[in-house]
Amino acid sequence: MLEQYQDILSVYDVAEALYIGKNRVYELLEKKLLKGFRIGRVWKIPKEALKEYILSQCNFS
Repeated sequence: MLEQYQDILSVYDVAEALYIGKNRVYELLEKKLLKGFRIGRVWKIPKEALKEYILSQCNFS
């Protein structure tokens, strides 16, 4: 899963991986639904955090 991406992703990478817009990625980060950190004004998201988010959104019921 997500092998084509580096260990640290940009907002653009996350948007591409999830097929959503960049603004939606920023919303997920601000609401702390997706874990990430900022370097200056630029958000970085660990690949493991993206995997956790994807798994948290799966309904296994």
